[in-house]
Amino acid sequence: MTPITTRFGFHVTAAEVIDGTDLSGKRAVVTGGASGIGVETARALAGAGADVTLAARNADAGARTAADITASTGNPQIHVAPLVLTDRASIAAFAAGWEGPLHILVNNAGIMASPEERTPEGWELQFATSHLGHFALAAGLHDALAAAGNARIVAVSSTAHMFSPVVFDDLHFRFRPYDPGLAYAQSKTATILFAVGATDHWADDGITANALNPGAILTNLQRHVGGKLITPPERQKNPEQGAATSVLVAGSPLLEGIGGRYFDNCNEARIVERRPADLADLAGVVAPHALEPDNAERLWETSLRLLT
Repeated sequence: MTPITTRFGFHVTAAEVIDGTDLSGKRAVVTGGASGIGVETARALAGAGADVTLAARNADAGARTAADITASTGNPQIHVAPLVLTDRASIAAFAAGWEGPLHILVNNAGIMASPEERTPEGWELQFATSHLGHFALAAGLHDALAAAGNARIVAVSSTAHMFSPVVFDDLHFRFRPYDPGLAYAQSKTATILFAVGATDHWADDGITANALNPGAILTNLQRHVGGKLITPPERQKNPEQGAATSVLVAGSPLLEGIGGRYFDNCNEARIVERRPADLADLAGVVAPHALEPDNAERLWETSLRLLT
C-alpha cells in the first residue's frame, strides 16, 4: 500500500490546499461547524463551490458563521442545522431531515479533557461525543452518502490517540478511576478506528473514510485545560492551518477511493511501534492500535450494540 504524499506541509492553509479543486454540485456537512477549525473547514469547502451545512449545537452561532462564510466566499449555499452529538434524538432528527445525496461528511466536533460526565445512557462524555455520536450520525446518513456514489467521511482525531488504545473492557471508566486525558485519548483512537471500520463496511457503497490530526490549534476545545496549549508556539497552527488536513481529506483527488488511513500535516502518517518520548515527534506518525482491523471491527460491533 503506497502512502499518500503531497507537496503540502505544516504551514499550508485550508484555502491553499483546496485551491484549484472544484466542488460545485457537492454537498457537505461539517459537525462543530460554527467554531474553531470547523469554521475554516466549512469556509474552504464553500470557497471551492460546495453546498455546506453547519451542524451546530448553537443555532445563533451557526447563523452568524454562515453569514460570515457567505460574505467571505460569495457562496450563498451555507445552511445551519441543529445537532447535539450526545442526544440520540437530535442525531436522528438531523439524519431524518436530510434530503438527497451527501458527498462529504466532516466529523469535526469534539470535546477535550472534560471533567467526568456521562450521557443519560451512562456513556463517558468524550467517547459519546467524538465516537458514538458521529458513528450514529454517519449510520443515519448512510443512504445519503451511498446516493452520492463516491462519498467521503472525514474523521478529525488527534496525536492524543498515542496515549491510549480503546479499552474495550472499560470503555466508560466504570472500573478505572476517571482520567480526562486518557478518556480524550481513547476517544481519538476510536475516531481513527471508525474510519477503518467505515471503509471496510461501506466501501462497496462508494463510501470511504479517513482520519487525521489537525495539529495544535488554540480554540474553544482547550476550555477544560485552562484555555491554553502546552505545545511550544513554533509548533502551533492557526485555525486556517488547522483545517488544512481536513480539507485535503475531504476534497483532494489523490484520495479518490482511498480509505482507512490517517493523515497529519497533509500527508499520510507513518506507523510506529513505540510512542516517541518527545512530544514533538508525535507529528506524522500513528499508533498501530489505531489502524488495527480487528480493533476496528470490534469497535464497530460494540458501537452497534450500544446504539441499538
